[in-house]
Amino acid sequence: MRKNSINRIFLYRSCLSRLKLMGVERVFSYTLANETGVTPAQVRKDFSGFNIKGTRKSGYEIDDLLERMEKIFFGNRDHNIILVGMGNMGQALSKYSRFITRNLKIAATFDIDPFKHKYKSDIPVYPMEKLKEIILKHKVKVAIITVPEISAQEVAENLIRNGIKGIVNFAPVLLKAPPDVIINNVNLCDELERVIYFVHKQMKVDGLKNLELLYRDMKY
Repeated sequence: MRKNSINRIFLYRSCLSRLKLMGVERVFSYTLANETGVTPAQVRKDFSGFNIKGTRKSGYEIDDLLERMEKIFFGNRDHNIILVGMGNMGQALSKYSRFITRNLKIAATFDIDPFKHKYKSDIPVYPMEKLKEIILKHKVKVAIITVPEISAQEVAENLIRNGIKGIVNFAPVLLKAPPDVIINNVNLCDELERVIYFVHKQMKVDGLKNLELLYRDMKY
């Protein structure tokens, strides 16, 4: 339940940021509910779980909500992260500008290809042998994996041995880890296929509705 609540807080934050850009200063639970597809009661329950209070008359102040959410996600401090695997996806993620706006800093990247260690970049690319040294130097607790499927588990175990407690895994394999290590597996193909499935399902439903309407028109 806590995980679902955190996921919804992310949705609320995105909605609040958009409303703030529009010049809105206060918001009510039913507004956030309509924007995020939940009930007003669920919004209030999620906020209550993080000791966020509003009033029925005046709702919530958007700036206050955003500030509290920053504290929930530790966004008010810098977070050093490392990235393992400097293929196409790794290079793209290392240049993702929104990391900076969320106080997420990729302190270093790693790859087994010696040629990539010679890249001239703001973020250095190190051999895996430097992993422990860099993790200790930058006090890193979270890593991103963008390596081939065949080596992902080995890389994860190496990271965990050297003190990493959280991994965002883009390799198309479910990683195994001790209970005290947080793993978030992100499979882009699965996400696309999930969307495709629901698109075709909706198209089928729409097609049946159109046939029913056509039949009704022909009947009358």
